[in-house]
Formats: sequence, structure tokens, C-alpha cells
Amino acid sequence: MLAGAAAGGGLLLAWTLMPRTYGAPLEPGQGETSFDAWLRIGRDGVVTVAVPQLEMGQGVTTILPQIVAMELGADWRQVAVEPAPVSGAYANLPLAARWAPLWRPAGGFLPRLTDDADDLLLRRWAEANRFTATADGTSLPAYEQACREAGASARALLQMAAAERWGVAWEECEAAEGFVTHEQRRARFAELAEEAASFDAPSPPPLRPEPPAVPTGTRTGASALQEEEIVFPRLDLPAKVDGSYLFAGDVRLPDMVFAAIRHGPRPQAELTQYDLEAGSGQRGLLGVVRGKRFLAALGETWWAAEQALERMAPRYAVTGVVESSQIEAALDEGLLRGSAYRVEERGTGDAEVDRFPLVRRYDIAPAVHGTIETASASARLADGRLELWIASQAPQQAREAAAKAIGLSIADVVLYPMPAGGSFDRRLEHDHAIEAALIAREAAESLGRPVQLTWSRWQEQLALHPRMPAAAALGARLAADGLIDAFRARIACPPAAREFGRRLFARRTAWAAIDEVAGEADPLAVEGLLPPYAIPDVAIDHVPVSLSLPSGRMRANAHGLTCFMVESFIDEIAHDRGEEPLSWRIAMLGQDLRLAQCLQRVARLAGWGGGAGGSGEGLACHRMGGVDDGGRIAVVANATRGEGGVRIQRIVASVDIGRVVNRDVALQQVEGGLIFGLGLTLGSATDYIDGLPTNRRLAQLDLPTLADCPEIAIDLISSDAPPVDPGEIGVPAVAPAIANALYAATGLRLRRLPLLSGGL
Repeated sequence: MLAGAAAGGGLLLAWTLMPRTYGAPLEPGQGETSFDAWLRIGRDGVVTVAVPQLEMGQGVTTILPQIVAMELGADWRQVAVEPAPVSGAYANLPLAARWAPLWRPAGGFLPRLTDDADDLLLRRWAEANRFTATADGTSLPAYEQACREAGASARALLQMAAAERWGVAWEECEAAEGFVTHEQRRARFAELAEEAASFDAPSPPPLRPEPPAVPTGTRTGASALQEEEIVFPRLDLPAKVDGSYLFAGDVRLPDMVFAAIRHGPRPQAELTQYDLEAGSGQRGLLGVVRGKRFLAALGETWWAAEQALERMAPRYAVTGVVESSQIEAALDEGLLRGSAYRVEERGTGDAEVDRFPLVRRYDIAPAVHGTIETASASARLADGRLELWIASQAPQQAREAAAKAIGLSIADVVLYPMPAGGSFDRRLEHDHAIEAALIAREAAESLGRPVQLTWSRWQEQLALHPRMPAAAALGARLAADGLIDAFRARIACPPAAREFGRRLFARRTAWAAIDEVAGEADPLAVEGLLPPYAIPDVAIDHVPVSLSLPSGRMRANAHGLTCFMVESFIDEIAHDRGEEPLSWRIAMLGQDLRLAQCLQRVARLAGWGGGAGGSGEGLACHRMGGVDDGGRIAVVANATRGEGGVRIQRIVASVDIGRVVNRDVALQQVEGGLIFGLGLTLGSATDYIDGLPTNRRLAQLDLPTLADCPEIAIDLISSDAPPVDPGEIGVPAVAPAIANALYAATGLRLRRLPLLSGGL
């Protein structure tokens, strides 16, 4: 009936719009009462909160439970966390809306979905596809309201149970610190939970008058905690300190074997030969798995498998190898002569500008993630069912890819979400999930044992998708008052976000994704080029360039390179005209009072002296998101020149991320973002020769060590604006602030990332 009626589209559209219901994603254990998809309360008083986002160091397994606990009135000492299974009940609607251009089907009978998280069709897509990806700082926008409502509903039910006992109105009862009270009477959550579950929760849930928020302030010193009490300490820290916190590589299944792997050069490499006889003498070797594009060894230990691969010396036939010289030539050709697409415009754009008198070029090298933990996945295939223990930012897409790889129904693939030892968006890719599924099938057939696949650091460097390289020309025209009245940016880079979307949602190979999006404009790949200043006429052009190097997502994404371009350019104009960089920026901000406040406060905290030659002072600012709901940051860096070269002595940041839910986590994330930005500024890059990255190890990436880390001071501004993720905002402004500081210290203007990578 549905197939016959679908010709007109009406019935099928109605079917799409029908409301969905989901079974309880988390089954209560013995002595526990489940209230909804978000929380359970045990007889021991423990409140267990489900977290549907990947914990990768950003503290999401503290933030979301904290919101539930504050609404519920729970005792924080009795709050526990459980990773939530993949379920449509936890759909990430803001991210689905933001990434709609990446997954939305072109054409078809359905109307074009909007990019609004409240759109009904978008909601149905996200729920049906169990889209719970962790990315782009959307955890709070996606789940704060749901967590508040879950806590409020459970609180009301507990109050109803207590009121029933005491013969009072439930609205007269209070819930706090794990107790329901009424005058002199009180009852623990634990003793009320089972009774509470029999009541019907009020609709809408009775939310507390004020949303979750904590006081803010300034933190000074690299990773130094102030003396004040931390109201909601991170739940994951004790286990991380004592080593009991389990990551993907810590999983141990009964009778497990261990797999090491070898990939070929980027991007297309097919395994052609290997010396099986040479490897067979390795003690502890249990078997070899040959894939089309990889060779894996199974061993009693990972080291035995790794040494066997070393002896077998696999060889590959390669098509279209990556070369840095070819990448640079393609970007140069695109910037100078490529066809551009206008992706953003304000006022008249550049229509009324015959020639921009001020033009500068900026270049960006490919940047790699440098995660602490390399790709790792454990897999067990038995009785037609695949179980995966894996850290994934997009778990449903990892399930789908693994199922397709070995011909299973997705219903027969179970993914147990594990935390990641750092990701920086690296775990949005799921190549290792596919390989683990393929290797698990061979291990099950030949050995009848589960397997754990772990990539070596070299394989991680070889197989990752780096942040895209780019080349851009920025131009400006000044008005009679000395302020910029026209701005243009032309950037040549691959349509990296669309590439990623084809890999994630359409399950295309890296090279097929490059071919499918060739020549397409990609606003997500160049976001951040629109300056935060009130410049009347602005034009942003993207020149899509096809490279043989697949590009991936990285912390702060395009903002990490576009802010460097814009703020370096702004600073250069200010110095050329003899303008003081701080006041000149503020004069151009227009109505963005929040960013102006960031600039004023960072200048005061840093003791800004004007950034004159020889001062070693550099300033930069940035806005991520819209004027109404975006985050702001202003950064001052101090650099000195000495016999040992240039050293970054101090980084001061003033940050407005709206309402702050957890001050300590916010400060940790901003501070971590500043250090990550420092790594991207001075290192984290690699060249490619014959398809192989030149930097094989972490030690070759010039990442900052503790000895390299400058003094850090962070001013966290209180705001009533919607909360913004603190993990991304710290990254973008570091590079231009340091570049501007180096100019003030040395007189050298560096326009390439990483700085000094192109020489002087």
C-alpha cells in the first residue's frame, strides 16, 4: 500500500512526519528505577545519568549530569554516568541542522529540509538515523533542555511520592541534596524512587526558574587552580588519575588476540605482495589477514603482530600519490586563476571596488591532530552478531560502515561507546571500525577468538585526514576616516566539509568523495573569513580545488586558519597606517559590544602597551557563531627574541561563552584550546612525499612541551547569552596573536602556518 501510494508523495510524507516512540535505551539494573531515557535512581541513592556524547577530554560526562543533578536536586556525590547506546531518543538536532548541507539528499520527492533545528523533517531524519554525533560544540545546545526536563520530571515524581505519604500537595515539597522535604519531614530519593515511578509526570515539566549557571572569574597560570571550591568537580578525573578509567585500547575480552596493521601510501594503495615466510617465524604470530588495501597480523600480543608485519615488508601499488609540491601548485593555480563562488556577501560586496589597494596572501599547510590515543577498536563476531568496543564521535555511522563491510544487518551490530584519549575531531572517521570488523570476521573463522586492532603512531599519521591546506588573498579599501569600508577574501582550498560529508553519510571512499564534490563551493570549509567588524561591503569567494590529499575535520575547523588570515591582515593594516591595533579594532566593531568588552578586558588584564615595535605584544580577536548566540574571544600574546630564538612568554585571553554551566570545565577547555592553538601555530603540520607524511611521530610535530607552555591567564566573562562550547573558541585567535607579537618583537611579518615553516 505504501509503495503504491508513494507515487503521489503525500502518504509517504505523512508517514515521515508521524511521531516516533523509543524503548528505554538504558535498562534499569537490579535495585534501580528508570525514569526516562536520561536517568535512573537506585536503592543505594545513586543517580545514574545517560550521556549520549563521546567523552574525549572535554568534560561532557560532567556537564550533562550536572544539569540533570541541578534540576533534580541530587547530591553530586551520588551522581554516576553511563554512556548511552545509540538511539533516536538522543538525536543531536543542532548539529543535524548545521550539517544539513552535508547529508541532505539532492532532489527527491521530499521538500528541501531547512537548516533549522526546530524543523520537523530534520527532526525525523535525525531520529530515524540515530544521529548523535559529537562535534562542533553542540552538546549543550542539543541536550541541555532535555537534561533539564528529565531532571524536572523526576523531581516532580519524587515530590508526588513523598506528598502521597505525607498527605500534602506535591507542589509544597522541595527537592535538594538528594532529599525531598516538607517542613520537618524528609525522605531520601532512594526510598521514594519505586513509588515515584508509578505517578504520571506533569506536562510540561516544572523547570526551576533559573537555568544552570555558576559564577565566573579569572584564572592565572598554566593549569593552575585557584583556591576557591570547585562546585561540580569532574566525575571522570579520579579514575583518570588512578588509571582505572578505560579507553578503547584498555578493553580486554576473554581469549582476545591482538592485531597490528599496515596501510599503503595516500590515497589509493592496493596491497600487492608481502613475505609471509619471513613473518611466519615470529614467536606469538597467530595469523595474517590480507585486505585489499591493508595487511594485518594477529598475535598473542600486539608487539608480536607488529614485528611480524615488519618482517613481511608489505608492498603496495599506488595510484595518484600525494606530493606537497603538487598540493602547493594546485592551490597557487586556484588562487590566481581558478573559478570562484561567492559564498558570503554584505552590502555591495566588491561590486563598486575597481581595485583593492591593500592585498596580502596567506598560506596554510596541512595540520594533523596529534591525539594521545591512536585508533583502536575491539571486535567480537559470534552467532551472526558483531560487537564493537570503540571510541566514535559518530557511532551510528560507524555501526553502519562496519555492518556493510561484512554484510550484516545494522541490527546485528552492537556498539559499546568508549571514551577517547583526545580526538580533536579525529574520531569522526571510522576507517578502523571497518578494518576491525573485517579482521574480526577472519579471527572468528580461523581462531574463534575476538580481536583488538590498534594502529601504531606511524599508521595513525599515515592514514589520518589532515586539516585542509589553503591559500588566500585578502584585500581591503580604506574610507576617508581611515577605517575599512570594503573587504574581500578569495580562498583556494578543497571543499573539505563536503568531502567529509560524503565519507560520513554516503560511506564513500576518500578518493570517491573527492571526485564527487569536485568544483563545489563549500561555505563550511571557509567559515570565519567574514570579519566580526562592521565593514559595510564584504565579499567572500571560495575557489574549490581538488587535491589528491583527503581533508578532514579538526578542532575549530576552518576558524583555526581563517582567523589567522583575517586578524593578521587587520593588524598589518593598522601598523602600516600607524594606528594603535586595539583602538582601531574597537572603532570598527560597530554594535558587537560583547567583543568590544573582550578586547577592553584582555588589554587591561595583559597590561597592553600598544603593540609598538620592539614590544613583543600581539593582539587578535574572533567571534564563532552569530551575533546573538556566538562566542567571543580576545587574545594578547607576548613574545621575546633572544639567543635561543623567539619564545612565547605569556598568553592572556578574555572569553565570552555566554552562560557558564561549569566554570572549571570551561576554564580547562579554553586553556586547552589555547595550548592546542599554540601547537597549530608553531607545529602540527606535515609534508607529503610519495604519498607518505614526512612526520611519522609525535616528536616530529613540534608540539609544545610543558617547558614551552607560556604563562596563561583567562578572564571568563559572565553573560546571560545562550551557552557556547568552550572547547573550540580558544583555538582560532592564538595564531594571529602570536604572529602579530612576533612582528612586534622582530619586525618580520609571517603569513604562513605553521609560523617559520616557510623560512623567513
